[in-house]
Amino acid sequence: MYKYQIIMYWSEPDNCYVTEVPELPGCMSDGKTPMEAIQNTQEVIGIWLETAQEDGWNIPKPTFNHALVSMG
Repeated sequence: MYKYQIIMYWSEPDNCYVTEVPELPGCMSDGKTPMEAIQNTQEVIGIWLETAQEDGWNIPKPTFNHALVSMG
């Protein structure tokens, strides 16, 4: 499991949970449930990191070191 910060919110127009990974530009995913969104995001982070390595991009180290969950 990658330790990058994941921001999740409900998207009414898309009828799903959307996630963003602020430390990895353009790294986003979604899912019908919060768990599915997190699982999909972990896969997308892996793809983002693999692509970044192949293309010689600078890969930031995760800086977020705690969890905050709000389901409101």
